[in-house]
Amino acid sequence: MCKQHGGVYAPCGSSRRTISEEITVQDELSHTGKQIYYSYTCRYDRRGLSLTAAAVAQGGYETFTRHRAAVAATEVALNVPETKVTALDNGLRVASEDSGLATCTVGLWIDAGSRYENERNNGTAHFLEHMAFKGTKKRSQLDLELEIENMGAHLNAYTSREQTVYYAKAFSKDLPRAVEILADIIQNSTLGEAEIERERGVILREMQEVETNLQEVVFDYLHATAYQETALGRTILGPAENIKTINRADLVEYITTHYKGPRIVLAAAGGVSHNELIDLAKYHFGKLPARYKGEAPALPACGFTGSEIRVRDDKMPLAHIAIAVEAVGWSHPDTIPLMVANTLIGNWDRSFGGGVNLSSKLAQMACQGNLCHSFQSFNTCYTDTGLWGLYTVCEPSTINEMMHFTQLEWMSLCTSVTESEVARAKNLLKTNMLLHLDGSTPICEDIGRQMLCYSRRIPLHELEARIDAIDANTIKEVCTKYIFNKAPAIAAVGPIEQLPDYNRIKSGMNWLRT
Repeated sequence: MCKQHGGVYAPCGSSRRTISEEITVQDELSHTGKQIYYSYTCRYDRRGLSLTAAAVAQGGYETFTRHRAAVAATEVALNVPETKVTALDNGLRVASEDSGLATCTVGLWIDAGSRYENERNNGTAHFLEHMAFKGTKKRSQLDLELEIENMGAHLNAYTSREQTVYYAKAFSKDLPRAVEILADIIQNSTLGEAEIERERGVILREMQEVETNLQEVVFDYLHATAYQETALGRTILGPAENIKTINRADLVEYITTHYKGPRIVLAAAGGVSHNELIDLAKYHFGKLPARYKGEAPALPACGFTGSEIRVRDDKMPLAHIAIAVEAVGWSHPDTIPLMVANTLIGNWDRSFGGGVNLSSKLAQMACQGNLCHSFQSFNTCYTDTGLWGLYTVCEPSTINEMMHFTQLEWMSLCTSVTESEVARAKNLLKTNMLLHLDGSTPICEDIGRQMLCYSRRIPLHELEARIDAIDANTIKEVCTKYIFNKAPAIAAVGPIEQLPDYNRIKSGMNWLRT
């Protein structure tokens, strides 16, 4: 299913563009959508792992047990269902939240994405996602589609730079069938030569679709210049040359290399029984290998480079520009302050109306000065790095002013942000967080993502406490650390003649301070 994201929040799983595909009887061409991580879920998760590890280190198993018990008791008091977690012998983790609904979402979150590819096989993870629904040893593609349709269920998948996800939405009573289908897909796909050739053409057409989405194009360029010659700088779909040459052996090698028990989370939310889910996991996934024959594939390092990519095309009506600095990974202590800072900048579109009354100063200036058609502040997080910045669409004649006022607001975060502004941003952040977790699918995605990132799901009350602990001084210190006098990465497409020279933009990343 295509995921289009706008506004303040876009669910993660990615950073990152997410390529999605949903089974329908008529489905032939998968769709694309972007996950831009300018929201809370991208950042609050991983710090929980360090807290738990610290509890074990300080007090041993009893302290850890008391910590878990206290968390569960607090969730009960707040009427929040507990997230239960169990690890199988092969390392696969089972995590679920039972809210007693008549429907459920269950899926597999796999620690494997385009970042684990190299130049030769770039695009394999996404290609494999396309092949997942094309038949198994037990079910033909038609059988699989009819079974899903007859259940009234939805089967979906997407690939990001660091994760691959397969999930199903179904009635709670059909949970066993949904788990069995997911297990069949990732363990027994036939990967037939005829299907591979057919999907090769589908993916090449999909690449053409992506090229017409200028936001997709700009963010791919932004990654390419920010993470030059590294895995994060490559696209999720891969280059056309690779798509034309990827074969069955490449797909099988990717599965055998990355689809191991310790790298997989079976997550579920809605009307689900955790004990039943454990039994299903043992039966269907118990034979997944837990160890590698050789060394486990390491996460390749991806260094940030302050640089730019400009693609000038004066035939286009509007300029599309993204500017970002290097931020931090999921587990870094500075993720929450940067998340609040991201909310302070906010987002705006001409269709919103009332821009002069918004709390975001940049939105007020954009509205009053007619600086742009829209802008979105974003915060894209990965395991060990991230991009914090702004994407804007504007008229050629207002590019210079838009860049000036954007950097002006960034410098304000470093020097003069007020407590009242921070308080509003924190409240908005918490509101967006709660509004997002509405329904079994976003909750299931939240569980799966956090389990991969932190090996636990951080309770809402704990996250809210961390957000509440941020004040104006914290924002100033953290923004000075990551924004002030830093060399940004810039990607621009369209009529960008008026975009200032890179050195001039870089000089705008600081003020004279007394």
